[in-house]
Amino acid sequence: MDMKNKKVLVFGSGISGIGAGKLLEQVGASVVLYDGKETLDKEVLKAQLGDDTKAEIILGELSEEVMETLDLVVMSPGVPTDLPVVLKMRDMGIPIWGEVELAYTYGKGDVLAITGTNGKTTTNNMLCAAIEKEGYKVICNHTGSNMLNGVVAAFVLGAGFSGNLDADYACIEIDEASTRRVFPHFKPDYMVLTNLFRDQLDRYGEIDITMNILKEVMQSAPKMKVIVNGDDALSAYLAMESGNPYVTYGISEKVVNDKDSHEIREGRFCKKCGERLQYSFYHYSQLGDYKCPKCGFQRPELQYDAFDVKVGEQLSFRVEDKLLSANYKGFYNVYNILAAYAALRTAGFSGNSFYEMLKSFNPENGRMEQFRIEGTGVMLNLAKNPAGFNQNISAVMQDKSPKDIMIVINDNAQDGRDISWLWDVDFDLLKEESIRSITVSGIRCQDMRLRLKYVDIPSELEPDVESAVKSCVQKGTGNLYG
Repeated sequence: MDMKNKKVLVFGSGISGIGAGKLLEQVGASVVLYDGKETLDKEVLKAQLGDDTKAEIILGELSEEVMETLDLVVMSPGVPTDLPVVLKMRDMGIPIWGEVELAYTYGKGDVLAITGTNGKTTTNNMLCAAIEKEGYKVICNHTGSNMLNGVVAAFVLGAGFSGNLDADYACIEIDEASTRRVFPHFKPDYMVLTNLFRDQLDRYGEIDITMNILKEVMQSAPKMKVIVNGDDALSAYLAMESGNPYVTYGISEKVVNDKDSHEIREGRFCKKCGERLQYSFYHYSQLGDYKCPKCGFQRPELQYDAFDVKVGEQLSFRVEDKLLSANYKGFYNVYNILAAYAALRTAGFSGNSFYEMLKSFNPENGRMEQFRIEGTGVMLNLAKNPAGFNQNISAVMQDKSPKDIMIVINDNAQDGRDISWLWDVDFDLLKEESIRSITVSGIRCQDMRLRLKYVDIPSELEPDVESAVKSCVQKGTGNLYG
């Protein structure tokens, strides 16, 4: 929509509303800033909009006469969409946008969305760092705030008080279920689909529900190119069925020996015909080289194929003509790095600076995050489903030196109330001489202690997390994994 001389109502006078008002005035719109709070100070709001603002400010009741003059309404994310005034404007046929939609319309570059069960935050931050290394400015929700409000906040912070989006690209992590709320506001140019595992049953339900949501939003953006993990039968099937253009990444050669693994395999049956899939090998969980003996569905050809993969104190592999290495543990990080690289190349970048980015990239927010407490080295990892927890355990066990382990289990709303998935984690792997102590903590520490008892692993109980950390630091080996 050409905004010049259009009358646009910005609903909400917070930071993001002020930013939206400034942007709209800069592109020639006649702005009405509206807030239902009559107690706000109009002069303060005018000052926030800038000295040269011509915006009209309305507080309290919004009359029908004003509504009839509007060409567009831009809603702040904190405004309920079922307010009578909003429903009235919708009934009058006035177009209603979200602030994300406005920001996307006036953005300069491509938007890359990252979704999937595991690896979203690391892949998103790595992709952002890679594009920045190419010399561009990027909007990114670094902290993993991946629901609608977090996505909006990323764009608002990218615009600042000027109202202009000071960025060339956007890397946006989106929670799988939240894609249904985010995609109506903007259509990404690219979407990375990392993997699909059973996750937080009380939030997502069974995995088929998540797949249906993702298929719906992918088909709502038919030009969006999907960068998909071809080693995951569920993700690959979804990309094929969506009708979207797609490219694949994966690891075509066998890397690890998982014959003693007790992992739960999610995608064991063909989504096309229901026949049990045959695997020539697994990497972990259901990721591997699969084929359906009945209908012929199989792992697609991998455009970005990692080979010569080495996993140990550091990771390394080759892809295309490049040797990539990083000082991370955990085989799953090969997939995170490969996903970011594949997305970067698919978006049109050479990737020549990718290795330099990896050397300085520091995982954060509980994703292999490293720091020290009073001389004790700490590595922090997040897990919220069996596949992720099993890979975290495998990464910890690569360190053969003496170590202490602290497991914190909570069931706050954002964590997921249902923790039954702990019974699908292969905790037997923790029966290792190098582990000198295991401490369980958090709201559901008793459940965690019981789970370990069932595999004959003793643990120390300390419900208070701060006290548990202090104890591990004071009495431990100086090498703590959490």
